[in-house]
Parts: sequence; structure tokens; C-alpha cells
Amino acid sequence: MAQVDSRNENLKKMRDTAQQGGGPERIERQHAKGSLTARERLALLLDEGSFRELEPFVVQQHDPDKKSVLGDGVVTGYGKVDGRMIYVYAQDFTVHGGSLGEMHSRKICRVMDLAVRTGSPVVGMIDSGGARIQEGVKSLGGYAEIFRRNAQYSGVVPQISLIMGPCAGGAAYSPALTDVVIMVEKQSFMFLTGPQVIKTVTGEEVDFESLGGADVHLSISGTAHLTASNEEGAIQLCRSVLSYLPSNNVDNPPVLKNGDDANRRTVSLNKLVPTDSSMPYSMHVAIEQIVDKGTFLELQTGFARNAIVGLARLDGMSVGVIAQEPDVMAGVIDIDAADKICRMVRFCDAFNLPLITFVDSPGFLPGVEQEHRGIIRHGAKVLFAYSEATVPKISVVTRKAYGGAYVVMSSKYLGTDITYAWPSAEIAVMGAKGATNILYRKQISQADDPTVERARLEAEYIERYLTPYAAANAGYIDDVIEPADTRARLIDALYAIKDKYMPTTARKHGNMPV
Repeated sequence: MAQVDSRNENLKKMRDTAQQGGGPERIERQHAKGSLTARERLALLLDEGSFRELEPFVVQQHDPDKKSVLGDGVVTGYGKVDGRMIYVYAQDFTVHGGSLGEMHSRKICRVMDLAVRTGSPVVGMIDSGGARIQEGVKSLGGYAEIFRRNAQYSGVVPQISLIMGPCAGGAAYSPALTDVVIMVEKQSFMFLTGPQVIKTVTGEEVDFESLGGADVHLSISGTAHLTASNEEGAIQLCRSVLSYLPSNNVDNPPVLKNGDDANRRTVSLNKLVPTDSSMPYSMHVAIEQIVDKGTFLELQTGFARNAIVGLARLDGMSVGVIAQEPDVMAGVIDIDAADKICRMVRFCDAFNLPLITFVDSPGFLPGVEQEHRGIIRHGAKVLFAYSEATVPKISVVTRKAYGGAYVVMSSKYLGTDITYAWPSAEIAVMGAKGATNILYRKQISQADDPTVERARLEAEYIERYLTPYAAANAGYIDDVIEPADTRARLIDALYAIKDKYMPTTARKHGNMPV
């Protein structure tokens, strides 16, 4: 019995040692800079008492300096979020600065493999100084193993990256391959080459925050999907994102009703769109009024603000929302907006979230710079994504839907299941002014009063072509609806097509114009 007690006591000591990470002094240093430890972060993310650690006794295998620490700088395991199983890893900055070595990498890969085998989401908390230099090529190989799994498991289970501190060099590729990236403001940063290297090579001087901080990646690069002012907020955002998503690609998304009436009418929407088509309005207002109250979680808010993407619920059902924002650049689609929309469409299609698209775009952004940077190729991504998506697709044309922008934004031609239009919708090749100048240039120039003749012809064009009824007459709009009824009509349509089945042509994969 004494021998058994001794073994149990030894186990307890080993576990206590493993849970101390780099030791009390380094934990205190972590707290002093306003950061939590890996285990504290996991405690905030997971339901209380649900975490089960895997491989806590793993150590660096080749350690000539005898500085190996139990766990090797990463805490891995599984637990529950709102009662659903997820797999997690959290890099421990108190151990070798969270640097990645061979065993560190193996632990992360093991968790990712188990997640896919069990059909569970993966959440990674990244806080690392990068590759462990003293392990050489083994560290690089460890990163490559993680990257390969990020790519192969993409679209199989949701992958979410929480950037809690530094993520520099090749390490940044892992979060970039995941579905959602969440960063902490003024604390986390990502870049491939640091300020010193940039200064040496290009002569440019820049600090960590200006180079790869949370605001940069949310507003300029588009790499971050969400940011929070502190770690607690970032972790709560992660829990929120998970609440919209299924556990894997063959599950249905969760249904969470909040008591909002499915038949709620919003009469104010009837006056949202100005009668003057050149006047802006906020599509955010429309979205917030139509979806379940308080459920719209916008992604990439600062990047390509002329497009809106996010997650929401309609009568408790998770949906992906895509729209133009007429209040920014008139809702025109440029290269960044096209990329933003395309990624969201593919994300939703991978995880069985129906797509709700609100259309108000005068077209693609014209200009030499956009053409030379490949607006054709980037616009084709949107076309490809919508055409390839097999989830239920519903679109609502609220105002302008001109030319190619109308076609690519979930038009009926691309396989959208149900298409609605508001009475204010304008569906045509182009607006009245441009069309009349092309169609009736000679007639206008020969008129006694060209200004009056142009106005008359524009009014005639609007009445004949710029109404939703022309498209409805041709069968490309299913119904023209009162804006106040949009919520109820979308919910009815979702119930009608939620069990949609769409077989696809056998192939390895398409060749998307990336």
C-alpha cells in the first residue's frame, strides 16, 4: 500500500510540475505584461471542468543543455464549449518563449488528427517566438506538418486561430490557413519578416504594431476576421463564432432561438432606400433589422468596407450574410471586396451555412489600377464561389444590380434557389444615364433641347428597364416583396430549402482563379 501511495504522490508532483509551465517567475513575468498563461486561457475558453489534457509529460528529446520542461511549451487536449466537444492547443510563452520544436509540433498535430477523426472543431491559441533555433530543421519540419494538416483538414472541421502574442515568420502561415483569425489589440502581431529585417533590406523603419498589429490585419491586410481589446474578449468572440458553426462538414449548424418573432415586420425598412438612387444608405441597418435581434456577427469589419460579410441567425438558424454597403464607395466591388466575398461564400459552403445575399452594387470599380491588378481574375473568384456553392442560397436585390456585379452576386443564373427584389430594385446592364448616352447619343445631339430629350429618354429607360418587374417578367426574380416583410419571407424560404440536395460532378477539384 505504501508503494502505491508513493506512486500516486509522484504522479501528483509530476502533474503539478507540468502545470507550472516555465515556473512561477516566468508566469509572473507573463502576468506583468498583461497576458494570461496558456492554462488560464483554456480555462476561459472551455466549459468549467471539461478540459482533459493530452501528453502533459512530453519533453524535448534532444536536450544537451538539460533545460527540457514537461509539456515542451504547448498545452494540448480537449474540452467542451457550450456542451460541444472541441480540441485545443495553447502555446506556453513561459517555456522557451513558446518556440516550436519537434515534440511541440507533434503534440499539436496529434490534437488536429484527433479532431478530424472525431469530427470536432480545432482552436489554436498562438503565442510563440517562432521556430526553436537549436532544433534546426526539425523545427521547420514541425511547422510544415502543421501547415499540411491545416490545408488537408480545411473544410472538414472548423479551425479557429486566436493570436495571443507574437506570431512571426513562417509561423504566420498556420493561422492564415485556418477559417477564422482573432487577434488581441496592442498585444498580438503577425508578420513574415520583422522590423529589423525590413530595415536592413529596404531601409524602412516600422514598429511591431504598425507592421503586423491587430488593427493592420483587420483593416488593411484582411488577415484578421475579428479583434478584441483584451484576451477575455478575444476568447469570448471565439465561443461566439463556434456557436454558429457545426462541428464538422457533415453536421448541420446549431439552431439557437432567442424568442424573436419569425413574422416580425419592420415597417421602417420601407423607407430605408432613398428615392434618389444616387443617395447612400446603410445596409448594416437592413441586416440588423432583418436577422434575429443581436445575432449579426460581422467579420473583417475594417477591410474592404464596401462589402459586408458575417454570421447571423434567422429564427435560430445559422446563416452566412453577404452584402454590399452603399454607404461606402456606393457599394462598388473592387479587388479587396471580391476576395472578402469569395472567402465568405466558400467558408459557409464548407460548413453547411445557407447564404443570404443582399445586393446593391453599381458594378465593379473602374480604373487602370484595378484592371492591371487583376479585377477580372478577382471578380471571377466571386463567380466561381457562388457557382460552386451547394448550400441553400437566397438573394435580395435592394436597389442597384448592374451588369457583371448583378450576375456574380448570387443571381439566379448561378444557381441561387430563391431570389427576391424590393420595389426599389434596379436590375439592368447599367444605369439610366450611361445607357441613354450610349443608346440615344445621336437622337439627343439632334434634339432641339438635348437636356430635355435626355431627361425624357432617361425616364423612359427607367420605366422600361430599371424596375424589378422586368426581371420578374422574365423569371429571374421569384417575387417582388415589401421590404418590411423581408425577414418573414427569408425565414419561410429557408425552411422550404433547408434540406436541399445538390449532387456535384465527380472531379478532384476545380481550378479557381486565385
